[in-house]
Amino acid sequence: MSNNKKHWYDYFWIWSIIYFSLGFFNILFAWFGMIDFLVPLAIALIGGNKWFCNNLCGRGQLFSLLGGKLGCSLGKPTPKWMASTWFRYGFLAFFLAMFGNMVFQTYLIFAGAASLKEAIKLFWTIRVPWGWTYTAGMVPDWVAQFSFGFYSLMLTSLLLGLIVMVFFKPRSWCAFCPMGTMTQGICKLENKIRK
Repeated sequence: MSNNKKHWYDYFWIWSIIYFSLGFFNILFAWFGMIDFLVPLAIALIGGNKWFCNNLCGRGQLFSLLGGKLGCSLGKPTPKWMASTWFRYGFLAFFLAMFGNMVFQTYLIFAGAASLKEAIKLFWTIRVPWGWTYTAGMVPDWVAQFSFGFYSLMLTSLLLGLIVMVFFKPRSWCAFCPMGTMTQGICKLENKIRK
């Protein structure tokens, strides 16, 4: 007999919807996305496991809900290459390069070497100016710049996850999610150290 009892953390898919909705209206809410960035790493470092990915990831829960319960997925098997080591770590390297570029752009604004670019970039290339999301001068320009960059990163990864969800199993994104790859790497390293 399976245990279908709901836990408090089974509703974190709501957090994903709230996060992207708030950022749509005020880009400064993008900073809350750092929770999804730091908590999985902390849990992997402290607990030596992927408990966040398996239980707390609101994005994974959202894909399960949309693709599974609501039937928005074709449900085809996730391609093996998507879960392959070379693709996962290659995508992680690309993701980290984009994150590093975002941090560097934020630094340039902080140092006064560049001006604030008020635009969301989808898939790292398509510029979507959402002028209503920020009123100039609310915060230092570098804070706003980080918000635009980080929200772009989060929204792009959500869209990638939704695309693979539609064509393959609902949580196919999890096969190559950069956070999942990083936490898995941390867990493997910790297991080696403990031996």
